[in-house]
Amino acid sequence: MAASEIDHADWAAYLLAGADERREVQAITKQIDALPIDDAYAIQAALLELMLGRGDTLAGAKLGLTSAAKQEQMGVDEPVYGWVPAASVLPATGDVALDGLIHPRVEPELVFRLGSDLAGPGVTVADVFDATAEIVGGIEVIDSRYEAFSFTLPDVIADNTSAARVAIGTDGIAPGEADLTTLGCVFEIDGAVTGTATGAALLGDPAACVAMLANHLGKHGQKLEAGWIVMAGAATDARPLGVGTVATARYSHLGSVTVQGV
Repeated sequence: MAASEIDHADWAAYLLAGADERREVQAITKQIDALPIDDAYAIQAALLELMLGRGDTLAGAKLGLTSAAKQEQMGVDEPVYGWVPAASVLPATGDVALDGLIHPRVEPELVFRLGSDLAGPGVTVADVFDATAEIVGGIEVIDSRYEAFSFTLPDVIADNTSAARVAIGTDGIAPGEADLTTLGCVFEIDGAVTGTATGAALLGDPAACVAMLANHLGKHGQKLEAGWIVMAGAATDARPLGVGTVATARYSHLGSVTVQGV
């Protein structure tokens, strides 16, 4: 199939059906000749439209693959951008119901809560700090709909960057209260440390990642909105989440966040 013949709405429905039916599907790039990045984002937009058409709302936006560890793990070489539906934000208990997921994995996230809009182009780190109400820790549950959790960069973009669930911490700091590049995270699975990193692992500066996202959206006439959360990406690689698995992200300055598979 030529790129000009790609039906964005059909592929969006294909991905949503996989999520709805809790079954992995074949990667799009294994079924067509080429999936240009612009078409991948068009499929993502159509997927989001389907979700919002069911009555969901947007809680924010997210970056993925912003660390060398994640890029190496997934075999890609640049960040991706996606959306955070409100239905994906976990309740305060931190329990992750696995009966609605395919092959979930967990990873720590730095999360920015916006107090005002951020609209590109030209957004800088200083602009991100000015627009941010607080920065908190989190844990994202990713759940690629693709077979064997294997995909190319266009595939993961189309699949809304494997977004599934997210738990948000409550111990926040104001912008500038701590150096985000040295802010540390220790990630544990069932009490065993599986990864450590600092904010610098996120392309050198988590705030720069948020600026990158705002500028990406600005090219498409979109913006990051006041009240949204913005997930800057995971600094360590993701780990499988099974029934009874307890994942904890411990942050310097941001307390800890814990989720458990149920």
